[in-house]
Amino acid sequence: MSVHPLLRHSVTFRWFIQRHQPSCIRSSSSLNDGNQAGGKSENQNAVLGDAPLQLLQRPLGVKERPVAHTKTWEDTRKELMDQDTRLQQRKHLISEATKGYFTDLNATRRHGGKTWIAPNVMIRVNKALYFPDISGSRIDTRVKTHTTDICQGRVSVIAMLSTRMSEVHAKGFASPTNARYFSNPLYQYVQINLQENLLKSWLVSLFLSSIAKTVPEELHPTYLVSNQSVEYIREPLGMTNKHIGYVYLVDENLKVRWAGCADAKAEEIQALETCTGVLLNRLEQNRAS
Repeated sequence: MSVHPLLRHSVTFRWFIQRHQPSCIRSSSSLNDGNQAGGKSENQNAVLGDAPLQLLQRPLGVKERPVAHTKTWEDTRKELMDQDTRLQQRKHLISEATKGYFTDLNATRRHGGKTWIAPNVMIRVNKALYFPDISGSRIDTRVKTHTTDICQGRVSVIAMLSTRMSEVHAKGFASPTNARYFSNPLYQYVQINLQENLLKSWLVSLFLSSIAKTVPEELHPTYLVSNQSVEYIREPLGMTNKHIGYVYLVDENLKVRWAGCADAKAEEIQALETCTGVLLNRLEQNRAS
């Protein structure tokens, strides 16, 4: 018995639909699920990026008063024998081991790497901690200098620099304060070009003359180039991202009274200028009395 051609084509078409429709549906479903997942991920990232930053929640610095001292093998030996120091270092190493290579760089995508908002008022003197001693070579004379020596007895704004981006951040914070108080003999602006990586440190040392040309001559005495390891004082100083700039207001007793990071907000710029003026007025009154 012969089959009508139209019926044969209809059966063939129905077989084709039944054979291929499930895969099409699965592909479409997978694509929709993927879009939903992608949208969810983007929404989560947007939430993370748009989450408001909090004010600085703790005093920054170290508990022990710093001294102008170059670390020796004897100091290292004492640290190795100190159980509390070993535990702190072990805790820090475990924390660093869980971070990815691009963690700091990826963090700059959220708020430009900013992790806190600087307070409008200073940290109280009885709560404030000390700025640690960091040594480096002056950019003009190449003489090794310690921050403890140059900051003692003066009000200092200290900028920690490591990248071009960090230089822009520091300038945004400090420019108005420098313009207002630089003529005051009790005020100084200290810049520390910190290069812990040996290769980068060597390259920077080769181009010191070029760097000096980009720094105003009046700032040369307080511009230090350092390769000191600050691995174990990054967390106490809040320097959790190696790509952004950090600025600290340090009083005449080497205590950190205010701090800011990354891109400066208008209210932070004003706060630094105001707090610097308060410290200078108090220091001038103490000198006069």
